[in-house]
Amino acid sequence: MLNSGGPFMKSPEIIPAALTAPEWVGADPASVRLRSAAARLAQTHSTLLVRGESGTGKNLFAEIVHYVGPNRDQPLLKIDCATLPEGLIESELFGHEKGAFTGAAAAKVGRMEMAGKGTLVLDEVAALNPAMQAKLLRVVDQRTFERLGGSTLRRLEARIIALTAVDLERAVRDGSFREDLYFRLAVVPIVLPPLHERPLDIRPLAEHFLAQLARLHAISNPGISASALEALEAHNFPGNARELRNILERALIEAAGAEIRRAHLPGPLAAGFLNEENRTMTLEEIEKAHIVTVLEATHHSLSRAASILGITRKTLFLKRKRYHLD
Repeated sequence: MLNSGGPFMKSPEIIPAALTAPEWVGADPASVRLRSAAARLAQTHSTLLVRGESGTGKNLFAEIVHYVGPNRDQPLLKIDCATLPEGLIESELFGHEKGAFTGAAAAKVGRMEMAGKGTLVLDEVAALNPAMQAKLLRVVDQRTFERLGGSTLRRLEARIIALTAVDLERAVRDGSFREDLYFRLAVVPIVLPPLHERPLDIRPLAEHFLAQLARLHAISNPGISASALEALEAHNFPGNARELRNILERALIEAAGAEIRRAHLPGPLAAGFLNEENRTMTLEEIEKAHIVTVLEATHHSLSRAASILGITRKTLFLKRKRYHLD
């Protein structure tokens, strides 16, 4: 998958220019194909529709297409269609003239205008209401728009990359998304497979995230054991690469500078570690990891966890404090 320095914000924004092109980490054949597609599409100005589950790298795919293309020095802007209020999104996209509505004390340049010859990313495009879908259709079709309250036609020069976690073909069938807009956006449709369908990506991603997290926390990279990697490779990752990164960040903190072992992984991922690593683990490490597993299995119910562990609730409370599991 792709990786850059940080995630997109959840509000309209201008993405700062990258010092280097975003890095795409992954060895799975699916990722190799996506890497090739991104490099090829970066040299075009085609409208893209990128679909994938949360955490699969949709925003990052858009970043790499922008930053390896010829217009990399132009703005990369994003607007989140799912989080902006309906009354605000039109003004954010198109801009408005002074007096266009109550409170419009001055003219405002919209994202379509600000993007120049760069890239405009429409995140969660399926969240647009029917009226906004109709207005976006006109812009994509005619490549022109007007500010709210204005009559001057302005040309859209930016490339549009639409992102969605929703199957828009199904949304078209159920009537929640316009068919004509779908076909305008899906000039080049890209589907990002979930991480569990890209098993060969897990190891290089884990190593990359660990290096990244070590820099973030200003600690040396401790590395990760073979059995911990095997546990990660066997995991389904419903949260995709974002979940992998979160797991590794927690494990890095749990390991406290030591090599990350299977026991440092959360819940079910740590299952079986006693048979694989107990020869090199201290008794405290084993106890702590087992308590973590039981707490997670009982959704942190002290009474249930204490019963399973065969200790009193007070003893479990003290052990939680001792191992900083609060």
